[in-house]
Amino acid sequence: MYIIPAIDVLDKKVVRLREGNYNDVTTYDISLEAQIENYRANGTELVHIIDLNGAKGDFSNQAYLFDIIQKTDMKIQYGGGVRSIEKVKELVDAGVYRVIVGTQAITNPSFLEELATLNEGKVKYADHIVIAIDVLDEVIKYSGWLESSPIKLIEYIDKCLVLGFFRFLCTDISKDGKLGGAGVELYQKLLSHSPIIKLIASGGISSMDDIQKLQELGGVESVVVGKAIYENRITIDEVKDWNLKSLIRF
Repeated sequence: MYIIPAIDVLDKKVVRLREGNYNDVTTYDISLEAQIENYRANGTELVHIIDLNGAKGDFSNQAYLFDIIQKTDMKIQYGGGVRSIEKVKELVDAGVYRVIVGTQAITNPSFLEELATLNEGKVKYADHIVIAIDVLDEVIKYSGWLESSPIKLIEYIDKCLVLGFFRFLCTDISKDGKLGGAGVELYQKLLSHSPIIKLIASGGISSMDDIQKLQELGGVESVVVGKAIYENRITIDEVKDWNLKSLIRF
């Protein structure tokens, strides 16, 4: 299991939200470029970047983010406002390692169907896709967690699996930004239903003990950690040491 450091960006600033609430923002005194370099210099191969403006339909950050992403040699897992096939292609073609799709996949039934069959030369775009499932009390949320989907959680996962998508980023919103521990029960339910999924856990990580609990759960491919790093609950050296011991190659 690999630790993926998270960088959330709002109005070109590195921030964290509490439970996805745009009115409850912590802003950190470091630039996106500096934070990416900080992780790269400490041996991290993969970083998770979310455009919080894009997640709610404001694309004012995208040119800024895209320029930075193109300049780094880090592997980027990117999300926020990816709502068209053209944007997926643009990001993958520019070298983004994984593209997270959420809102469009939920609200547009044909989006995933088209994406599942999108190939160009040797590139199979579906291989670069992460399906975001942001969950509050087993209800899927979207549009920056502002809207609720009528689609049942397990039914949605089954639909994605049928189309050939296996990697899921599951955020337990009730845990996010609280440093109160990961949503182990939610992840256990998902893995019990579909052991074949590649599960990326997100939300609530407060310490290396929480990381260990996810490791013991089994089946969790990786875990996104944000606030715990910024608040010095988990050091970058601990992330580096854990990842070096991991046998996963990205």
